[in-house]
Amino acid sequence: MGSSSDSLKTWVSDQLMSMLGYSQPTLVQYVIALAKQATSTGGLVNKLSVECGSLSSSSDTLHGFAEEIFTRVPRKDSGVTLYQKREMEAAMLARKQRTYAVLLDDDDEEDEKRRVKRRTITGDEDGDDGGSESEEERLVRDQREREQLEQNIRNRDVIGARKLMEPVDALEQDDITALRRVSRQEYLKKREQKKVEELRDDIEDEEYLFDGVKLTEAEYGELRHKKELYEIVKKKKKQSVEVDDTSEYKIPEAYDQEGSVNQEKRFDVALIRCRDQEGVGDKMNPFAEQEAWEDYQIGKATLKYGSKNKKQISDDDYQFVFEDQIDFIKTSVVDGCNIDNEEVTKLLEKSKAKSALERLQEERKSLPIYSYRDELLQAIQDYQVVVIVGETGSGKTTQIPQYLHEAGYTKRGKIGCTQPRRVAAMSVAARVSHEMGVKLGHEVGYSIRFEDCTSEKTVLKYMTDGMLLREFLAEPDLESYSVLMVDEAHERTLSTDILFGLVKDVARSRPDLKLLISSATLDAEKFSDFFDSAPIFSFPGRRYPIEINHTKAPEADYLDAAIFTVLHIHVKEEPGDILVFLTGQEEIETVEENLKHRTKGLGTKIAELIICPIYANLPIELQSKIFEPTPEGARKVVLATNIAETSLTIDGIKYVIDPGFCKMKTYNPRTGMESLLVAPISKASANQRKGRAGRTGPGKCFRLYTVCSYNDLEDNTTPEIKRTNLANVVLILKSLGIHDLLKFDFMDSPTPEALMEALELLFSLNALNERGELTMLGRRMAEFPLDPMLSKAIVASDKYKCSDEMISIAAMLSVGNSIFYRPKDKQVHADNARMNFHSGNVGDHIALLNVYNSWKETGYSTQWCYENYVQVRSMKRARDIRDQLEGLLERVGIELTSNANDLESIKKAITSGFFPHSARLQTNGSYRTVKPPQASHVHPSSGLAQVLPRWVLYHELVLTTKAYMRQVTELKREWLVDIAPHWYQLKDAEDSGAKKKSHGEMKRL
Repeated sequence: MGSSSDSLKTWVSDQLMSMLGYSQPTLVQYVIALAKQATSTGGLVNKLSVECGSLSSSSDTLHGFAEEIFTRVPRKDSGVTLYQKREMEAAMLARKQRTYAVLLDDDDEEDEKRRVKRRTITGDEDGDDGGSESEEERLVRDQREREQLEQNIRNRDVIGARKLMEPVDALEQDDITALRRVSRQEYLKKREQKKVEELRDDIEDEEYLFDGVKLTEAEYGELRHKKELYEIVKKKKKQSVEVDDTSEYKIPEAYDQEGSVNQEKRFDVALIRCRDQEGVGDKMNPFAEQEAWEDYQIGKATLKYGSKNKKQISDDDYQFVFEDQIDFIKTSVVDGCNIDNEEVTKLLEKSKAKSALERLQEERKSLPIYSYRDELLQAIQDYQVVVIVGETGSGKTTQIPQYLHEAGYTKRGKIGCTQPRRVAAMSVAARVSHEMGVKLGHEVGYSIRFEDCTSEKTVLKYMTDGMLLREFLAEPDLESYSVLMVDEAHERTLSTDILFGLVKDVARSRPDLKLLISSATLDAEKFSDFFDSAPIFSFPGRRYPIEINHTKAPEADYLDAAIFTVLHIHVKEEPGDILVFLTGQEEIETVEENLKHRTKGLGTKIAELIICPIYANLPIELQSKIFEPTPEGARKVVLATNIAETSLTIDGIKYVIDPGFCKMKTYNPRTGMESLLVAPISKASANQRKGRAGRTGPGKCFRLYTVCSYNDLEDNTTPEIKRTNLANVVLILKSLGIHDLLKFDFMDSPTPEALMEALELLFSLNALNERGELTMLGRRMAEFPLDPMLSKAIVASDKYKCSDEMISIAAMLSVGNSIFYRPKDKQVHADNARMNFHSGNVGDHIALLNVYNSWKETGYSTQWCYENYVQVRSMKRARDIRDQLEGLLERVGIELTSNANDLESIKKAITSGFFPHSARLQTNGSYRTVKPPQASHVHPSSGLAQVLPRWVLYHELVLTTKAYMRQVTELKREWLVDIAPHWYQLKDAEDSGAKKKSHGEMKRL
């Protein structure tokens, strides 16, 4: 390489000498640089003629020199001329048009199979592959790029991880940077103290040496500055000492420096209001409202004529009126287990006189699992995999990890415990840290989406099963764990079923890993058979009997029946808290509003009823209220979803109201349609709900359905893996290197049809190549905890330079349909406020972007949310999701760019991910999806419901009373062919004859 470069310089120098009569090394290098930058010989001739005035652009000598040096100079695409490039691009385009042939008959299964086989996707959507590259070379290159991306992700994780290391740990690992940082911090502390002492000495010296001496204005000002600075430092140091001396935050009190109460400072806020009002009078009394309130209270307490019989008269003003009586039939009584209740009661009574920590330890000993502690530890020591069965509330989740920690299992690694829900992971981790007497996030921590409350000291880690799946991407062998406990295994969530297959494989390759499968149901034989006949360790968990009551006749409205049953128990039954199972947030809020309305006017006629809702989107501080002790003389009613069946244990529950319904999501792979419908629960769920009563005393379960209805229920709930879209599951498994999905060890295998539909979708998104292997684009998509189509839209936004806007839209879509709310008394105002964001018929996706940007411009104002009828909790959740997505952009190497004014680019990025979700307008005013053909309608809440564009793109298709398209945006039909030529042909994107019509025109048709 060096000899060729020298020979080129020699040749250029000789040519310049013959043309110009002189030559210099710098001139030679400059001419070679011009030749490298030139794209053609003509351009090089023009540059040389401008730079060298003695040469004419029409000179044959110059043209010959330019052609010769242009071919001699090395370049990246050497030997490929512009004509050849254009020829190769044309050949590649012709080849794509031949291979992207799609048949029109979607109903013919045989034609569909041939069509799938004929699809060929070369590279990603940018089409930047060289035309001369063979298929094998392209696959090898894509695999190499994917491996490089994974290595870059691991490097970013190492660099970006915040490790809180002690100096001793850093010394052991030779971490000089950490030692230098710690040393610097110690030095700055000593230096600060030294500088303060020097400043104090300077002030004392100047006051002593220059006492009585007349100083200049500059000298006096410098001394005064030093004194002020010294006072500030003293004050700051005093405050820091006070803060260090207190373990909790205290509200600052209005005291002066002498320690007495500063009245002027305390009432400064009240006096400001009075000072701002002019023309009212010379003097105002800032305490007028306080004095008026005191006069009113004194007046109430004054003895007046007729006061003796006033209470008796007021008692007759209101009477509690019951609605139609619900007839319950006592069907059975479930006896408690043989635990010595008297012994447990004695333990609890003894603990009342002890300290808080001692009381906690006594409560731990009162749990049913404590009697089986030694036997359980022995079983875990003897067997690698153990299936643990115990009723909810017996102490499995909180106690087993502590027992393992006390037995020394944390010396070899962490103990991980998975939970199916975020609320359960947080609440259980907080409880265990409280019992162990440690700070949450140190020895005990939790990891959920948007929150990682762990540190280097964490040895007990509670997390959602989805977070453990994500950890598999970075650590496939889970080397940092010594024990894994899959809790609430009976719920059979999608992530839990995937974990079963993964941890089973890891346990086989790691004999030192202990695996515990915890379930609250007695149907544990299935888990045992799946894990190679693992032993089952079961123990009783219910100490008190439970009375089961069914309705005599079916109830027409289970919500009204639940409200009445709550009031009936509250008025007529013995003290004890109530737990009501409802299907979702909307029902919980409805029941809460009705209960408050019905008890509002009764006053002291009935005891206080404390209503505590619990659902996933509720803020943490409100969720924690369900665990607070009920005040004396009051009753607490907890309105919960099926999260309270097994994941949470609430003390004090004596009565359970079970309407017998839950919300269940189903997915039809043939139509690609999801439906979230209220469905009857299974017998296993009904038994779980029943078991929530009778933990602290005899309980009652009120089932709002008949005995016959109970007998007709299914035995177990259908696993989620059999009724959901598997595209995200397939993408994760492919990322973990599991290519043969049909041979993956599922406990309940999904239907082949659902797997094929997921593979075809990922193939159409370019996440998989023709061999079914993950592409680099697919590896990027796997890093985002989103639906694959939404992940593809985010990755494609890098091409359209609008990644900033795309992650905002993705965050808002991830929140769901809880952005806006419509109060019953202000529905018109709420609808007008919502339509303001749809100005210009921009579509629902852009409207969501407008909502987020408007909220961001107001500084994330809560007041703005109230004024625009926007759920502030949903917006805060969207902000958390967006922050996470922004961090993941950097992780996969995508630059955060903004292109807010180019709405077409944003829509194209959305189309890149959601092109399978397109629909065109029909002559009857409805829509028909392109592939597969399905009649559908724009959801009434959409901003385009009255506009009806010719072509639309939708986020999801849901089945309620009709097949509705949610989150709709108008698109141009040519985008479908340009962005997804392997999915659409021009014939697919032809108009059906319907033009863009208003809703009124459609009615006239």
